[in-house]
Amino acid sequence: QVQLVESGGGLVQAGGSLRLSCAASGRTFSSYAMGWFRQAPGKEREFVAAISRSGGNTYYMDSVKGRFTISRDNAKNRLYLQMNSLKPQDTAVYYCAADSTARGTMSLSDRESDFGSWGQGIQVTVSS
Repeated sequence: QVQLVESGGGLVQAGGSLRLSCAASGRTFSSYAMGWFRQAPGKEREFVAAISRSGGNTYYMDSVKGRFTISRDNAKNRLYLQMNSLKPQDTAVYYCAADSTARGTMSLSDRESDFGSWGQGIQVTVSS
């Protein structure tokens, strides 16, 4: 198991930017593909972005493509989500998660059930 703690959330105006960070501890961070998910009020949690173990492959939900960038620093055990051109519909609690399934170096998943370790979540609020 890996322990995950998110930071960097907050309140921002529409069109603004935020960068979320996720600090990992415990087992070797570089052995996990990682992902970001979010849950808006009254809605189910949804996939946002994923990154492979090496960082060489990424995948995004359609509504954030071109605006969000997922990245990682394996030397610092950190996962990031740079969010630009934020919209009110991006308002949600954002979670980082570690993919606990065995997969290849460049393989990714967007299935919540594949992610076995989760952070506590952090609020992002975008005002119009």
